[in-house]
Amino acid sequence: MELIENANKEAVRRMLAAEPILVDVVPAGDIVPDLHDQMILHAGPPTEWCRMCGPMQGAISGIAVFEGWAKDLKQAATAAAAGHFSFDANHHHDAVGPMTGMTTASQPVLVVENQKTGNQSYCTINEGLGKVMRFGGNDAEVLNRLAWIRDTLGPALGSALRDVGGIQLKPLIARGLSMGDEMHQRNVACSGLFLRAVAAAITKTNSDTRKISEVLDFISANDQFHLNIAMAMGKAIMDPVSHIEGSSIVTAMSRNGTDFGIRVSGTGNEWFTAPVEMPEGLYFAGYSEVDANPDMGDSTIIETIGLGGFAMGASPAVAGFVGAGAASEAAQYTRSMGEICASENPEWTIPALDYLGVPTGIDIRLVVDSGITPTINTGIAHRQPGIGQVGAGVVRAPMACFEKALQRLAEKLGIG
Repeated sequence: MELIENANKEAVRRMLAAEPILVDVVPAGDIVPDLHDQMILHAGPPTEWCRMCGPMQGAISGIAVFEGWAKDLKQAATAAAAGHFSFDANHHHDAVGPMTGMTTASQPVLVVENQKTGNQSYCTINEGLGKVMRFGGNDAEVLNRLAWIRDTLGPALGSALRDVGGIQLKPLIARGLSMGDEMHQRNVACSGLFLRAVAAAITKTNSDTRKISEVLDFISANDQFHLNIAMAMGKAIMDPVSHIEGSSIVTAMSRNGTDFGIRVSGTGNEWFTAPVEMPEGLYFAGYSEVDANPDMGDSTIIETIGLGGFAMGASPAVAGFVGAGAASEAAQYTRSMGEICASENPEWTIPALDYLGVPTGIDIRLVVDSGITPTINTGIAHRQPGIGQVGAGVVRAPMACFEKALQRLAEKLGIG
């Protein structure tokens, strides 16, 4: 249908024309639209307390204590169950969050501006690996780290980014791909490139040498630091692609540990959901699949822009790390994802695949016709609250989301 083809060309054009710049770090309450006191934004499609998985409930309780809305985790859980806090999806507020995706007013957020269209997107700062809030951790260690991020790391990064005038992210991603990152489970190169870009400004704009040392040490020790930057970038790229009449391009994929949801350009802000899948992967010592929670997080915005599982060919090491097969099989994932996308990205190429551009623009028609669903690289959280990350793996988006979306788009276009 010509309308759909033209609409999809426009969608891809907007994706490729985006100019995402990391411009600042500020408290979420100062910039995230309509984020008010005792409001908690979470990952995935909208949900409510009684349907939340264990790690998300654990994170909700922890962030309530962190914000001072409850004196302890038990009181926080009781208040949440009684409806004392309001919940909403990050995606409804120009934001994204990894795994449980907690966003509240006092937390600092990375601000990415798409300078082509002027829209901004937001994501909290990466906490590191293991027992962290995004994986459901909520004890004193987790809350103390969040307080340090709020009081020390966030302000230091904000002042440094303002001093350097922001960081252009598309060239950073391009270099990262050539250095073995795929931007979801492997961010070693881009985290190092980011630190290189801001280190001098951090020392220039801060006088406390102890704090400078803490900030530099934290970033350099966190191989996944860049993940949250890439997520905010993905949101900034994809939001202007929404609401193109007739377009069958996916603008968001997200999960909350219970539901997997997608949004499609031609159907605007409507969510199409299905039960989320269990990841398959490798587990930390002492854990197995019986401990795992179903997949969760807004980080699938990474795959939505053609990175993560779609760029596995750039990162053979990830294939082994997430249990996706031998390193030599990584290219097959990228080529398979190319079968469900409308185009390639000429700026984000994979040297090992003869500089093939990463697959760009997931087309729900191609997904349904081919039977191939998006491959997603992911972390694995323990199903019980308070424990944290127990592994990493890959997961497939459920086909039912794409079938529902295609049916709805056909209805909107009057196609039988």
